[in-house]
Amino acid sequence: MSEDRKNWGSKVGLVLAMAGNAVGLGNFWKYPYLLGKHGGGAFMVPYFAALLIIGIPLMMVEWNLGRYGGKYGHGTLGPMIYLQAREGISPKAAALMGALAGMMAFAVTILVNSYYNHVIGWTLGYAVLSITGGYMNAGDTGAFFASYIQNPGYIFIFWLLSVAFLAFAVMKGIQKGIEAWAKIMMPIIYLFGFILIIRTLTLGAPVKPDWNPIAGLNFIWTPRWSELSWTGALAAAGQIFFTLSLGMGIIANYASYLKPDDDIILSGITTVSLNEFAEVILGGTIAVPIAYTFLGTEGLKSGVGLSFIALPNIFKSMAGGQFFGALWFFILFFAGFTSAIAMYNYLVALLEEEMGIVRNKASFVVFALYFVVGLPVGLEPILTKTADLAYFTEIDNWVGTYLLVVLGLIEAIAAGWFMRGKAYDEMNKGSYWKVPSWFFKVFVQFLTPVSIIILLIFSTKDYINAGYFKLVPSFVESTPILIPWVQGARLVIIFIFIIGFIQAYSTIKRKYGQELATGKIVVRA
Repeated sequence: MSEDRKNWGSKVGLVLAMAGNAVGLGNFWKYPYLLGKHGGGAFMVPYFAALLIIGIPLMMVEWNLGRYGGKYGHGTLGPMIYLQAREGISPKAAALMGALAGMMAFAVTILVNSYYNHVIGWTLGYAVLSITGGYMNAGDTGAFFASYIQNPGYIFIFWLLSVAFLAFAVMKGIQKGIEAWAKIMMPIIYLFGFILIIRTLTLGAPVKPDWNPIAGLNFIWTPRWSELSWTGALAAAGQIFFTLSLGMGIIANYASYLKPDDDIILSGITTVSLNEFAEVILGGTIAVPIAYTFLGTEGLKSGVGLSFIALPNIFKSMAGGQFFGALWFFILFFAGFTSAIAMYNYLVALLEEEMGIVRNKASFVVFALYFVVGLPVGLEPILTKTADLAYFTEIDNWVGTYLLVVLGLIEAIAAGWFMRGKAYDEMNKGSYWKVPSWFFKVFVQFLTPVSIIILLIFSTKDYINAGYFKLVPSFVESTPILIPWVQGARLVIIFIFIIGFIQAYSTIKRKYGQELATGKIVVRA
């Protein structure tokens, strides 16, 4: 292992940081509206299937990938994929595969946070507005949200505050920064969540007798087989990637700070369990029953507006709404923060390892980078006077959704098809619970990659049908003012891809150039 590589201070801190990485806005913001959109219990069936077939195996792969790369002093995905892929294919082919993976992780950590940090800023702003009663007298919470994201004061103050908090935390390092914040924020998320659950389950039926919290829970846990659909199944599988932070490179980055014999199986399962508890129990038992109680099934179909439009409309009419609204938005803020900090740290690690920039300065550089890439997200609604967020949507469609699945497939192939038995042995090294050989063969080598390939095929078909591959995507055809923002987003993605590929390939070539030249593995940790 690299002698100067940092480590986690404690097992508890590691697990909480990893859980914080996974527990994000997807648990409380995205999951509830996907439930409502795809039929509640009809969504849960493919959701749990995807968790078992894709989520848990890929979580094991990423923990293994990170710890193995950390032994060689790497905290970024390009070299990590190269190290595993070279065991089954030529170093040159492995370098190409590693460069592609590094390119995607580079794009994800930069571009997902370009809009994710803004959403975190929205949650912080709405938490403050809940406390002060800022939206309590709003006649239309939808119009209020539109005015909020078009207000430069709100948008830039809370966005920059959020990014500054991230910079400060990452600047302090692994133990004193990331781990310390996780130990504070994660317990608060669960505490606030339990308080809101108690309040939710005591709401009664203030609007209609049939609209109550228990009916909301029944909506979640009663499978409606007639409502099962490929669209819902694809959404469920995509949510597993998003909620567990898979296909981003950030789990592998955190795992790179492990010691060579640290248990990754138990830690990985614990991470999944804490995340699913936060999503299914907390996220599902708060937002869905509240919305169902006041708005019925139609309220659950509010889409992304469920958290920022539908729920504020409820908070302003319920007893203690300001207090409970503040708790809700602070949960969203803390959850978003603990995920965004992982993406922030990935880029800081890259600057540290590849350019020799000390952590403090690297943190400032990343702050400046996020300011630049985040500007279009904040400026679009202000300049266009709309709340359609086309730039945000285009980046999210490709980098925050589609790309995660592609990168997850590359990781599964590197471990299951190229490193093969060595990956299995490495995975079980130091583990209290051993992964059975049948699990590795059936899931990691077969079911997981095949399921991801199927997911990609049908997702691509859906993207074609939705018009995302068109020069002018269907969702902006009727609003010409938004077309330049979509085209700008595509140019930014391409530019980041080019930079990311060059960076990842250069890193691999610099350390493993002799292997690329001779075709033989030379460097062993």
